[in-house]
Amino acid sequence: MNAPAAAPARGCADAPVLKQRGQHEVFCGLTGIVWLHRKMQDAFFLVVGSRTCAHLLQSAAGVMIFAEPRFGTAVMEEKDLAGLADANEELDREVARLLARRPDIRQLFLVGSCPSEVIKLDLSRAAERLSRQHAPHVRVLNYSGSGIETTFTQGEDACLAAMVPILPETDAKELMVVGALPDVVEDQLVGMLREMGVPVTLLPARRRDETPGVGPDTRVLLAQPFLGDTAGALERRGATRLPAPFPFGEEGTTAWLRAAAAEFGVPEEIFDRVTAAPRARARKAVARVAESLSGKSLFLFPDSQLEIPLARFLARECGMVPVEIGTPFLHRGIMEPELRLIPEGPTISEGQDVDLQLDRCREARPDITVCGLGLANPLEAEGMTTKWAIELVFTPVHGYEQAADLAGLFARPLARKAKLAGLEAAR
Repeated sequence: MNAPAAAPARGCADAPVLKQRGQHEVFCGLTGIVWLHRKMQDAFFLVVGSRTCAHLLQSAAGVMIFAEPRFGTAVMEEKDLAGLADANEELDREVARLLARRPDIRQLFLVGSCPSEVIKLDLSRAAERLSRQHAPHVRVLNYSGSGIETTFTQGEDACLAAMVPILPETDAKELMVVGALPDVVEDQLVGMLREMGVPVTLLPARRRDETPGVGPDTRVLLAQPFLGDTAGALERRGATRLPAPFPFGEEGTTAWLRAAAAEFGVPEEIFDRVTAAPRARARKAVARVAESLSGKSLFLFPDSQLEIPLARFLARECGMVPVEIGTPFLHRGIMEPELRLIPEGPTISEGQDVDLQLDRCREARPDITVCGLGLANPLEAEGMTTKWAIELVFTPVHGYEQAADLAGLFARPLARKAKLAGLEAAR
């Protein structure tokens, strides 16, 4: 087995951080419902919001009219804003109708949004009231997915953090893997951990009756980098977070698994036996894609909090050269293992003044720019190649078997641009 690549002599852990506050591009935190409702199979997400919220979820999820998804919107009408109706009575009535129609629901999340009439509602008190009314069959929780308060991945963080206070106590020494992953990825990663003999629980669990416990011997391994509030809530319950890079690419996945193996005393020979074959497949598959990425420059706008782990993977395993790595929020405690691995050189920026950042991007003229939907088309019109940040959340990209797919998400836009340039030259 090849030894892990050495960390650069000087990584970005001590690099100065450019902090700017101004106009910024944000995708609504309600979007997290689109992947959370797929993960939690007996949960329902009821957005208390406006018709705009309903249209956003419908378009983001691409749900056909014949489907019956596990999310919906309780639309606040004009009479609610005018004070002509008791919004709490209406909410109670809508929840009762929903639960009568959908007896399979075991967990109900009331999700706040940003219309002013919703902000006036005390959804936490409503959740407590509805939990009492519908106990023990249904557990009702609440969190905010408001675009005023959250970027689109922070919706998941708020949801999972809301679950932590009601997790049962446990004295067992277990590894809690935290973060919603596609089932195929979760099965791969958890399967390897269990093959090593590591006892694993999951947050979020797929079903309410699989809800994990938490206690002083709980060890937490984050599967997603945007779960700072959830990690903090678990630590306040006595759990210990294991610092590790995130499972993007062969290197990140190996380091992530090794953090758990070391904590639970897994012998090196067992670790090697479990990981050697998938590691070799990942290295070989990524190397093929990396041929078209090596030496290409990269600019990441702040959008998902995936930016720092992605930059590490693209720089170290694909040979790309990050120019600027922007992130909505830099949680140093979580990101330190990643920052140490990124070669010195790129600007690390936190927050955003979008006009100033666009100026830096235009000056750098990177080979590929990772940004939100609102910036992608204008930059493409200027002749720049972009990758939608939101695609990196909706696509299975964690773990060994998906490492080449992750690299391919960046290789394809460059290949498309080269092909179009060839067609143009042939005219």
